[in-house]
Amino acid sequence: MPTILLIGWEILSRAGFFSPNLLPAPTAVLETLKDLTVSGEIYHHIGITLYRVALGFLLGSIVATILGSLTGYSPLWHDLLDPLLQSLRNIPSLAWVPLFILWMGIYETSKIVLIAVGVFFPTYLNLTSGVQNVERKLVEVGKVYRLNSWQLIRRIFLPATLPAYIVGLRSGLGLGWMFVVAAEIMGASSGLGFLLVDGQSTGRPTTILVSILLFAVLGKLTDAGLATIGNRLLYWQDTHHSST
Repeated sequence: MPTILLIGWEILSRAGFFSPNLLPAPTAVLETLKDLTVSGEIYHHIGITLYRVALGFLLGSIVATILGSLTGYSPLWHDLLDPLLQSLRNIPSLAWVPLFILWMGIYETSKIVLIAVGVFFPTYLNLTSGVQNVERKLVEVGKVYRLNSWQLIRRIFLPATLPAYIVGLRSGLGLGWMFVVAAEIMGASSGLGFLLVDGQSTGRPTTILVSILLFAVLGKLTDAGLATIGNRLLYWQDTHHSST
């Protein structure tokens, strides 16, 4: 199906159905990608964007893991922290931009923190819900076998929560890729988000589409890598997917 759509897009573009300055043909997009690759410019933009996403993902997932574990396991911490965090979760990503610029300037720190905010909330929410939804009977069985708190966490809570946690990390990574665009609009001079905005400001639709294409490919590749790690960690699950 994607191949048919691309062929149809190419034919209609060549026939003049689509204006070249609005929706150029796929071959024109690939030609721009080739030029950027040959010049080496594209590697710099990809590298800095991957760097920002990786650091933001690492920071956001670490904080989410700590707070999600606390609020999921402890009713006291849940009552203290969760209402505030749930309120902050509803703030649009672009609303953070002026505040982060004011606090941290337009340099790398503000961009990475913005990405971390995007990663944090889905990871935190899935982990908290996963911990709270561990079956009470499993915990009671652990107590019957006189497992201490650390043993309960390692042998009961961790395996039971891991599937939801992996889903949260994947959702967080997806939002991280969305937030990096907003982050790179914050006065960036490099990155795929900058390339996207530069294409818009200079009237180069092929550059815009190259940026979108690379976001899609890199987002898919990183998600597939995280999914593969998750499947290996969850090898013990006997699910419908694992049996097919």
